[in-house]
Amino acid sequence: MRRAAILGALLVLLTTTACGGSGMPADELQLVENPKAAAPARSPEPDVAPKGTVLDVDGDVTSVAINQRTRTLAAAVAEDDGDAAVLFYPLRRLHAQPRRVGVEAPVERLTPSGDRFTATVPSRDTVLYLTPEGVAGETSVAGGPVSVAEQHGATLVGLRQARSVAVLRDGRQTGRIGGELGSADQVLVSSGGDAVVLDRLRSALFTVQTGDGDIGLGLRAGQGATNAVADDFNRILVVDTRAENLLAFSLDPLVLRQLYPVPGSPYGIAYDARRHLAWVTLTARNQVVAFDVAGGQPDEISRFPTIRQPNEVTVDQRTGTVVVASANGGGIQVIEP
Repeated sequence: MRRAAILGALLVLLTTTACGGSGMPADELQLVENPKAAAPARSPEPDVAPKGTVLDVDGDVTSVAINQRTRTLAAAVAEDDGDAAVLFYPLRRLHAQPRRVGVEAPVERLTPSGDRFTATVPSRDTVLYLTPEGVAGETSVAGGPVSVAEQHGATLVGLRQARSVAVLRDGRQTGRIGGELGSADQVLVSSGGDAVVLDRLRSALFTVQTGDGDIGLGLRAGQGATNAVADDFNRILVVDTRAENLLAFSLDPLVLRQLYPVPGSPYGIAYDARRHLAWVTLTARNQVVAFDVAGGQPDEISRFPTIRQPNEVTVDQRTGTVVVASANGGGIQVIEP
């Protein structure tokens, strides 16, 4: 059955990308004329106590990330009083009072970078560089910056509204790469150094040709792709929230290699490189699931109950500790291995 599902998905991809005649949308990767990006399911009230411990947070968490170099957990929060902030927790003392750094508007995504975190603030067209001591710098990037990734000394910035990828060097924009994108929602760099961008509107994954300054090959990523991570096997793992699948794309060339069903409206995803585990949150079930992705298909290893609305997840590469964050005021959940 799983092999049949994979072959069926490949057939859909080939048919969609090959057909461009009458009766088909002008966009060969788009199945509807007015697409809408997939969103996480609204979580029910939990009926099981969450695994591990829960840290109280005043507001909804929009992103979490761990900086392995500084051993720091950062959580971006849209606070109940309307303010926005990033909270910094030392990994060795997660129950200690976090350091709070106020920001002008909600942060969409936090990414560790060297000794600091990079934060995208799309409503202000700004990329911030943060430490527990405060804002260490910022770069103005027009077009709604929503994610960043490092490639060969440059910072690639996904621009949702501009439907393109900006290139930063030393904190200054040096270029912009555009193409046939509906939106540029997440930019990633694989373990092999290849850049890709996830387009939620078209539910597709595209290569980013930084040398040529162009968006390259694109493939459908299910029916409603939302989030993705790079693994250690030069693949991109993509969550298809709408069709409830976990997809694995190899690069050079871009090919769909695996399609695995994950019922429960999967949304958040994090990758543990040391243990080859993909942690996926299920917002319809208030759960987080670990899949071993080192083999020919994902193999479920663990499943835990979570706090309500577990949209965000990250993992400590050193210890395997998993951190799940609530987008509905449920706080931050810490699951020890």
